[in-house]
Amino acid sequence: MGKSSGKENWVVIVNPNAGHRKGVKDWTKISGLLTQYGISFISMFTESKHHAIELTRDAIKEGYRKFIVVGGDGTMNEVVNGVFTQSAVPTRQIIIGMITVGTGNDWGRMFGVPLDYEKAIKLLSEGKIFLQDTGIVSYYSGTKIEKRYFVNIAGLGFDALVVKRTNRQKDKGHSGKSLYYWNLIRSLFSYRYTKTDIVIDGLNIKNDTFSISLGIGRYSGGGMMQTPNAIPDDGLFDITIIKNMRKGEIIRSIKKLYDGTLLDHPKIEAYTGKNIKIDSDPLIHLEVDGESLGHSPIEFNIEPESIRVICDIDAIS
Repeated sequence: MGKSSGKENWVVIVNPNAGHRKGVKDWTKISGLLTQYGISFISMFTESKHHAIELTRDAIKEGYRKFIVVGGDGTMNEVVNGVFTQSAVPTRQIIIGMITVGTGNDWGRMFGVPLDYEKAIKLLSEGKIFLQDTGIVSYYSGTKIEKRYFVNIAGLGFDALVVKRTNRQKDKGHSGKSLYYWNLIRSLFSYRYTKTDIVIDGLNIKNDTFSISLGIGRYSGGGMMQTPNAIPDDGLFDITIIKNMRKGEIIRSIKKLYDGTLLDHPKIEAYTGKNIKIDSDPLIHLEVDGESLGHSPIEFNIEPESIRVICDIDAIS
């Protein structure tokens, strides 16, 4: 921990390994800028996967209500799960800001968080609050039912496979913005379609499915727009279903993932909804906010305007 320990202070949760260890390499610069901009804080460094969940829960229990994430989308996801799995205060009493040091930074991209540290900290000091939706997903891990909260996007099928391979490489020390893209290309040669039974607010959709995305935010995979029309405070998921497409057709459509025109493709369907149930044969796997989880059967629900975040509000519109 650093600085004084008054409960009015910010808790800065730092992932030292984020962005090829930028979290620890750049901490002296980041902490100096926080002090320069008059932000009083204590700092906590994560030591393992899921540690940020525990640190957040403990800090809230001790009376802290304001958090700054120094990390990537995965660290943000863990802090959010810490907020939603504590019972000391309603989640709307918590404020979360971010200084992005990860590789994807898709939540920060949606909410206008600058990559430049000083600009990001200036944004934090301005304190513009946005009340955003939060997703909750129930899924299976083997025979056990698990639950996870998320604030950006969930992916199933092909997307989950790409994220799983990307995370494996990150765990081995590989990094870079192109990591997700190259795993996307590589995974095309091994992935098989899944027969899915999807129910969106009572509407039943049966498909041979390539990939499914459910977005509160618009970006994933380091800037791809799989849910380009998502609005983070409308109380709805934006759902994109990519149906059975030939591999060559998918490769030719990759540009559409980046320029926001993905939904123009005739084999891609878009929906919105609050409650989504997904079953499949064979099992379809899941990732949320870039974190690999379990498999179907899966159910999503949304908690509207349930957590306060600091952002560039103009960037969201």
